Amino acid sequence: MDVVETLLPGVGIKYELRTRTDLLIGIVVKREGPVEIAVYDSDDPDQARTVVHLDTDEADAVADILGAPRMAHRLADLSREVPGLNSARLSVRPGSPYAGKPLGETRARTLTGCSIVAVVRDSEIVPGPGPDEPLLEGDVLVAVGSEAGLEKLSSLLSVQG
Repeated sequence: MDVVETLLPGVGIKYELRTRTDLLIGIVVKREGPVEIAVYDSDDPDQARTVVHLDTDEADAVADILGAPRMAHRLADLSREVPGLNSARLSVRPGSPYAGKPLGETRARTLTGCSIVAVVRDSEIVPGPGPDEPLLEGDVLVAVGSEAGLEKLSSLLSVQG
């Protein structure tokens, strides 16, 4: 499926895609303000049949709903395509020496060879977290690496300091 991305100077970015059922959908992500999702009339692609306006919180909620399963699916696909690459979801449990500390203090990549590609916190997803991302009890870290590396990372997160 092709997604056409159009820069709207001073406004944001417009994404358009055509579904399998031949619906043309447009999503305008504004630099500031609401997100607009439009379903265009099949007879006149310049005329929107329906437009849904989402405020920032609503757009974030929709992105979380659609993003988490898609990320997990893509990681599973990648794990099947690349021999030796595995993914895991590891919890920051109460008592973890890293609860309340930035992700960078784990030195996960250096010590285990694994990369933490997302932090799932309640219904929020932090994709590609940086070293300053705080880790909280209950966070779930999505990591990729070798099987041995993921086991080391699991141990590292649970070691009592």
